[in-house]
Amino acid sequence: MRIITALASILIILGALNWGIYGCLKVDLIANYFGGNKNPVGRALYCSIGLAGVYALLYVIFT
Repeated sequence: MRIITALASILIILGALNWGIYGCLKVDLIANYFGGNKNPVGRALYCSIGLAGVYALLYVIFT
């Protein structure tokens, strides 16, 4: 479980940094480097970040 929690933490940090940079500079790093929603890799990354957020929420609630 520690590996999953560490991976989820990394993805959450990546997502938070992406949103922060987007909010301040209007630059979406995931879209720029991975093609955003139009590319399967970018779409998988967005989904992974969302699932990591759900995992972290459930982890906080149930531990």
